[in-house]
Amino acid sequence: MKAGKDKVIAFHYTLTVDGDKVESSRDNGEPLWILLGHGQLIPGLEKALEGHEAGETLAVDVAPAEGYGEREDGRIQRVPKKYFQQANKLKPGMATVLALKEGGHRAVTVHKVGMSTIDVDLNHPMAGKSLHFDVAIEEVRDATEDEVKHGHAHPPGQEAH
Repeated sequence: MKAGKDKVIAFHYTLTVDGDKVESSRDNGEPLWILLGHGQLIPGLEKALEGHEAGETLAVDVAPAEGYGEREDGRIQRVPKKYFQQANKLKPGMATVLALKEGGHRAVTVHKVGMSTIDVDLNHPMAGKSLHFDVAIEEVRDATEDEVKHGHAHPPGQEAH
């Protein structure tokens, strides 16, 4: 079965940037489970997975425009510390997650830490970077009706929620 929209795909990946390993699903031993066609992956990686089958391996290079976008100057914003978990441990240059007022989260980079506020760069920490993924596809299957309705894959053991 070939990967495509409304297919669930389980795969291992290793992400490198400029030759340095950033993260890998193999570090925790569990593959990543994704419902394709529902915006769960950066566009460049999702396009590269389409049409491939279980057992295949591929090397994927993703340009910034198909990854986390280009870096934009002037995206520094001052935010009260209350919107960060463990705000007192943050230091300039660290990547962290900002809790948004309207719900949800956003990956940001700490620019400056003040007494009651933190200046953050709203560019995604991977913005402007070319990404390289080494991918090993483990499984491709049709999504269940619930998965399509929920907009995400249900890995084995997590079917009910």
